Amino acid sequence: MIRLSGLTLPLDHPAEALAEAICARLGIAPDALRGWSLFKRGNDARRKSAILLVYTVDVDVADEAGVLERFADDKDVRPTPDMTWHPPVHAPEGWSGKRPVVIGAGPCGLFAGLVLAQMGLKPIILDRGKVVRQRTKDTWGLWRRSELNPDSNVQFGEGGAGTFSDGKLYCRVKDPRFLGRKVLEEFVRAGAPDDILWEAHPHIGTFRLVTMVESLRETIEGLGGEYRWQTRVDDLELERRGDGFALRGLHLHDGTFLEADHVVMAVGHSARPTFEMLHARGVHIEAKPFSVGVRIEHPQSWIDEARYGRFAKHPDLGAAAYSLVHHASNGRTVYSFCMCPGGRVVAATSEEGRVVTNGMSQYSRAEFNANSGFVVGIDPARDYPDGPLAGIAFQRKWESLAFEAGGGGYRAPGQRVEDFLAGRPSAALGAVVPSYKPGVTPTDLAACLPDFAVEAMREAIPVFGRQIRRYDDPDVVMTGVETRTSSPVRITRGKDFQSLNVAGLFPAGEGAGYAGGILSAAIDGIKVGEAMAASIVKG
Repeated sequence: MIRLSGLTLPLDHPAEALAEAICARLGIAPDALRGWSLFKRGNDARRKSAILLVYTVDVDVADEAGVLERFADDKDVRPTPDMTWHPPVHAPEGWSGKRPVVIGAGPCGLFAGLVLAQMGLKPIILDRGKVVRQRTKDTWGLWRRSELNPDSNVQFGEGGAGTFSDGKLYCRVKDPRFLGRKVLEEFVRAGAPDDILWEAHPHIGTFRLVTMVESLRETIEGLGGEYRWQTRVDDLELERRGDGFALRGLHLHDGTFLEADHVVMAVGHSARPTFEMLHARGVHIEAKPFSVGVRIEHPQSWIDEARYGRFAKHPDLGAAAYSLVHHASNGRTVYSFCMCPGGRVVAATSEEGRVVTNGMSQYSRAEFNANSGFVVGIDPARDYPDGPLAGIAFQRKWESLAFEAGGGGYRAPGQRVEDFLAGRPSAALGAVVPSYKPGVTPTDLAACLPDFAVEAMREAIPVFGRQIRRYDDPDVVMTGVETRTSSPVRITRGKDFQSLNVAGLFPAGEGAGYAGGILSAAIDGIKVGEAMAASIVKG
């Protein structure tokens, strides 16, 4: 098979046009094309008068060697790579060794547990939260009744934070082994729509993610894996080994001890007590950059029209997204983050007395508003230099101020763009209706954001307005605060994926500082699972 990239065709092209374009591109007769399959489809909307669909296809031709020889210098014509996942090791028949443990049932822990189970190692998966459907009820309790369960919410429980998101399944990490394909194929087997395999920017949405993580759980359990819900790890049992330590087990919240010497630490970016425990135990941890800001909402129709012009609402395009960045004069970078077309802003706190926002979409992306993070990059040296855990304190400060500014009850502070730019509190909101529940209190967002962030954001808004028409409309609403863009710490690890100073501890995923989003976290889970399996099987 040959992988052919960069084929462009207009919207509404006839079905036969793609085969014709393949033959024309490769210079072959129609009868030399034995067949083809779609690998990727995206769009090129740079010219709104003539939006193009962009295809990558795998083709079967009569003289494959001859075609590849003729296009030897063309990077868009290459042999189709082998994207099959090949387990690096497998437990011997009848293996009965000490079972590996995975802490956290988000995307990273889920896929670490899956590959460990597929390699015959029967992992134990611990999570402080609940199974996904019970967790969903608890999450609705915050959104509908202002009742927070600190152990079962947007951040904690089966599926992790990604369950209540747009379900985006693309990332920018280098993936030479096509582990991302492994993730997508497992999702399809678990009930995801087939189009995630070929859409350039695939997404699933919360409702579909719920059933998928349940299906993956059943697969893991069918292979001998075991889940333990509402099980919080409160401490590690370590023994001194040379200049570092070796892991011996886990002290659980109910007072029991779980013996374990191979543990995946996939706790997610909001596991603050766990980070504090690791630091107290001497596990090597360092502060990491992240971003702070707000959620900004526009009617989705405005974004569709700005991005697609007369082709807005075309079925092959769907709800439009955007990606924006501005380097402000005060040295800060302002950018859009986790853009959710046709979605809503959600309450995402995991601690009492604090307000945190995030974005979410369903598979249809059919709700009235578009939203995205509108955030400013920060870094330890400049903004929170007081040790590995200083970023957590920095987050908590602004989240507590947002709770106060919202007036309590987990209401979020909100402000019209016109008022934010003018430096005055909003007395009321305008034509753009915020989607955040339990509700939005008009106020001054400058009261719960760093001064440098406010300055940079005020500079960026009109710049973005020149790129996306009506982005800076006076009635556009901003809701704060967005602080959980990524982990504020990194649990450092070596080339063997183990902690730099604790043998047997495998930091993984977004909480450990090695991923950002569902797909990259799942890929990291596979890598860590493979490394752990090799350590167990090969000794």
